[in-house]
Amino acid sequence: MKEKIIDYWIEKSRKSLKSAILEYQQGYLDFAVNRLYYAIFYITNAYFFQKDKYFKKHSGLRANFHKELVKKGKIDKIYGKLYDELFEAREEGDYKPFVSFEKEQVEE
Repeated sequence: MKEKIIDYWIEKSRKSLKSAILEYQQGYLDFAVNRLYYAIFYITNAYFFQKDKYFKKHSGLRANFHKELVKKGKIDKIYGKLYDELFEAREEGDYKPFVSFEKEQVEE
């Protein structure tokens, strides 16, 4: 059952990335940012689920991403920065009115 759940999170990550590309191509940049964030969120969930770690909040997952992966040098710091930027941008795009993103910003 554990493998099925991990596969589920990995597939959700792939779908989110594909969706982000489609949203970007259609010019729906706020939705593209949302999907990019969730691609990272889902794959990170898969990683930690594999290690029997579960988080109820986005902030807990994010903190452990930094603690276990970035600070220990398992992944480059640039990905920690990307996670943070997408986390903040997704929150702004989802919850603040009149937030818009530039195409170049999302492309990066």
